[in-house]
Amino acid sequence: MEIKILLVEDDEHILNSVTAFLEGEGYIVDACDDGDIALERIYEKSYHLVILDIMLPGADGHKILKELRSLNNTPVLMLSALGDDGNQIRSFDALADDYVTKPFKIQLLLKRVAALLRRSGALAKEIRAGDITLYPDDFKVTYQEREITLTLKEFEILSLFMHNKNRTLTYEVIMSQVYGYDFDRLGNTMQAHIKNLRAKLPVDIIKTVRGVGYRLEGEG
Repeated sequence: MEIKILLVEDDEHILNSVTAFLEGEGYIVDACDDGDIALERIYEKSYHLVILDIMLPGADGHKILKELRSLNNTPVLMLSALGDDGNQIRSFDALADDYVTKPFKIQLLLKRVAALLRRSGALAKEIRAGDITLYPDDFKVTYQEREITLTLKEFEILSLFMHNKNRTLTYEVIMSQVYGYDFDRLGNTMQAHIKNLRAKLPVDIIKTVRGVGYRLEGEG
């Protein structure tokens, strides 16, 4: 499975060097140097990890982090020259997953990236929710080891739900992460895909949160 990372950094040297090392590890890197552009991308695309500077042109890192957390649980590593306790505490209070101060050793950064990806399940060969197992690399889903046949969009929706187990995902979040299109135009399509997905799953784990969105309830 391709691991996609959004890197937001306004220092050109750091942006280019970190991008090169991450790509050397096999990651797909979407790099930008502007906070407003980063906000657009988190609505348009889905990432496995975000590396985020604080001091940026346009929206700063704290604003981007807050907005991202309203969308999903994507791991966020703050990468900043601001090493004071106040900025670190503010970042962790806003649910950042890690904080690295500049200057930094690139090998340490790579280790932290790998650790966050392992913790989130992005590097896992399988993701479980009760008796349902999803295999990201193989586009395969099983229930008690019996395979369930899903369309690509059904698989993508289930994958999004399972990566965000027990968390309510709004209609807008599902649309932006799975379709990347205008919600008003494809809302009925999304609901039809979720209805079909529910019908194929042997257990009722996708719950409707009326007027808000959906939540997958499960352990594992």
